[in-house]
Order: sequence, then structure tokens, then C-alpha cells
Amino acid sequence: MAGATPKLIKELREKSGAGMLDCKKALNECDGNIDDAVKYLREAGLVKAAKKSSNVAAEGIINILVNDNNTNATMIEINSQTDFVAKNEQFLNLVNGISAHAQANDIADAAALATSSIDGQDFTTFLNEKIAVIGENLVARKVSNVKGDVVNAYVHLGKVGVVLAATCDEAAKEKTVDLLKKVAMHAASMKPTVISYKDLAADFIESENKAIIADIEKLNEELVRLGKPLKNIPEFVSRVQLTEEAVAAAEAKMTEELLAQGKPEKIIGNIVKGKIAKWIEDNSQLDTAHALLSQNYVMDDSMTVEQAIKAVDASIELTSYVRFELGEGIEKKEEDFAAEVAAQMGQ
Repeated sequence: MAGATPKLIKELREKSGAGMLDCKKALNECDGNIDDAVKYLREAGLVKAAKKSSNVAAEGIINILVNDNNTNATMIEINSQTDFVAKNEQFLNLVNGISAHAQANDIADAAALATSSIDGQDFTTFLNEKIAVIGENLVARKVSNVKGDVVNAYVHLGKVGVVLAATCDEAAKEKTVDLLKKVAMHAASMKPTVISYKDLAADFIESENKAIIADIEKLNEELVRLGKPLKNIPEFVSRVQLTEEAVAAAEAKMTEELLAQGKPEKIIGNIVKGKIAKWIEDNSQLDTAHALLSQNYVMDDSMTVEQAIKAVDASIELTSYVRFELGEGIEKKEEDFAAEVAAQMGQ
């Protein structure tokens, strides 16, 4: 029982929203590993909406530079200590200069940026000089350089940036430039993690399958108490799992049930067709949450993103997708004001 310490329990509660005893049990079961404990709680249906107080926050800006012929987009995240500096003209000029430097030198990540030379100096020296002038610590945290037949991007208020690349027929390039900007706006809002459901990792699908089913089972317990209709519990969560055998088995079960209800055989085929479409929707919830092409398009929610792309031109195929969110993954320093005051009084 060495896994659960007060500090770890507090951290897990903030990450999961689960109760203290559930967090203690999860940590003991997982030998104090926070990530494993979160997974344990999710699969037990015990994770609630994360508290706003635990959201990661960091200042700075995400900037995107797209070249003139829309074949290259460079996205960078530069962090500052305060929002005031992030709006400062000197800081913005610095960000634009670093973006141009990264694109001109085909710099693909932050490590390559840190070892590059800019304006005749190594990058670290260059940035330290700017820090001295601006008066705050600055970090060039992320860089992405995306190339393709057609590339376009969208940045929302300097806080979220998305870059997309695609292939298409020569005659469709102008339409594709416009479309990619709109799809990037969609992705900025809806936060997909991959282009297609085919890109989802097998272990992620398996873990989420258990978690989603557990969440719905917990919800149904509450719906029973309230006397409300229950939610369907899916067998699967992604189209990756919907093999020909799985679909055929579902169709056979539906046909059998309809025959048992006395439905005429001549109309059963059409009924099953509608039912199987709903069954596929219910059994691919993970795709809708994480796969860009499977999401309902924010510009027209009667279509998926994939359908919206094909409606513009059938030759368009997405090849790259990168999304940055300002401060994502940065650990906030936990401040203990009382301890700080006590320490200063004791000096």
C-alpha cells in the first residue's frame, strides 16, 4: 500500500475530479504512477470533468508564417512570463523574425532551432540578448515546418494554431487553399488529434473502449434513478474495430429481432440498412472525438469534414495536420503563499 501519498492523491484528484478514496485506491493499485492511475479511474468510469483550476496556463504567442505560394507553413510557440510582454511590439517583432528564420532554414523542431545560427550568432546567445532587452524570460518552445502541394493555416488570437497540408489536382489548388483555411479553423475549435480514425493507436482504442463503456454504464445508473430512457452501450468505439464480420453479425442480429417482431421480410432489408447506419455511429464515438475527417464540420454540421472536403473537390487528400495550443503541457508552479510569507518573516 505504498502507492498513495497525500501529494499524489491531491494531484490525481485535480487531474481526474474523482473522489479521494477512489484516488487512493487507484494509486495503490498502480504503485503511485499518476498516468496509470488516471487510466485505472477512466476504465472504472470514475473520471469526471477536470476542474478549471487544474488547466495549464502560460503566456506568449503562437505564430504562423505561410509562404507566398502556399507550399510551406512554419508555426512556432514562443513563451513569455506575462501577457503584457506577449503583446509588446518588440516581442512580436522577435517572434516574426524567428518564424522567418525557421522557414528560411527549414528548421523542423525546437531542438534544431536551439542549435541554429541567426544574425551571425548562435540562437541561445541571440535569444539571451533579447531577454535582456525585453526584461522577461523567453522560451522558443515549439517549431513545426509543414510542406506540401498545398498548405494553409489558421491561428486564433495567438493562442491556438493549426497547419494543414494536402494533395490535389492542379486545377483544384486555389479551391484547396481556401478549404484548408476553413478546415484549420474547424480543427482549432474541435481539437482532433489525428487526421483519420485509421491513425488511432490500437492500445489507445482498447483503453478508450473500456472507458467509454464505463462512462455510459455510470450515466445509465443515474438515468435509471431518474426514470429516463437509457443510452445505448456500444460494443466498439472506432471504425477500426468494425470488421466485415462484426458488421455482418450486427446485421444478422437486427434481422433476427425484426423477424421475431413479425416484420414483413420484404421491408426488413431497408429497416436494417437504417439501423446499421445508426449502429456504426454509436460504435465509432472515439473517431468523432479524435479523428478530423470523422467530425461534423463546424461550417455545416450536416456533413463530416471528409464529406465537406470531397464536396469541394474529390481529388483533395489531407497529408499533414499539426495543432499547437499555447502553454499545453507546461507545468504550473504551485505557489504556497502562506509558506512564502512565513519564510520571509523568518529571514
